[in-house]
Amino acid sequence: MSVVLSNSFLPVMESFYTLQGEGFYQGHAAYFIRLGGCDVGCVWCDVKESWNAAAHPMISIQQIVATAIQSVPPNVAKPLVVVTGGEPLMHNLLLLTQQLQQAGFATNIETSGSSPLSGNWNWICLSPKKFKAPLPEVVPQANELKVVIFNKHDFAWAETYAQQVAPNCKLYLQPEWDKAAEITPLIVSYIQQNPKWQLSLQIHKYIQVP
Repeated sequence: MSVVLSNSFLPVMESFYTLQGEGFYQGHAAYFIRLGGCDVGCVWCDVKESWNAAAHPMISIQQIVATAIQSVPPNVAKPLVVVTGGEPLMHNLLLLTQQLQQAGFATNIETSGSSPLSGNWNWICLSPKKFKAPLPEVVPQANELKVVIFNKHDFAWAETYAQQVAPNCKLYLQPEWDKAAEITPLIVSYIQQNPKWQLSLQIHKYIQVP
């Protein structure tokens, strides 16, 4: 799959104003920009339609930012924007983040870390995947490590990345959605024994918002 290198246009699958459902900013109002394109290929991915960048319209960064401004209530002092995918780092995000920050947004990214880091970020959520490992230079820059637990062997795998992130990085374990009934009790038990970790739930799916 080709990587889009243009600074001025990006493939946008969807964008919407909602609540962040996962991780450190769980429950916070946030404007999401979901970019098309992913070369990680998680078998349990719930947005596989995002994988093919060519399937989504190329939109100018100027228009992306203008739509974001129009979508957020004007009384919000520093609105949160979350750039996700797909794998957003398949694209050069420097210009996007510069213009979002100039417009007053706090810029967050959700990434597997498998492509080089680009952009100016107020918060980096690293969610490493076994299907394509994160780049070693990306891992220490994470503000938040969010590991999706699919089976009991993933706990040991999560610990390998907990040892590589910065000391102040927030640590989250999140059950894979389709196995949540089985996996969540295992995560609860694991966190009780390893309280450096916290539980992340996809609350947006429970309350049925985007």
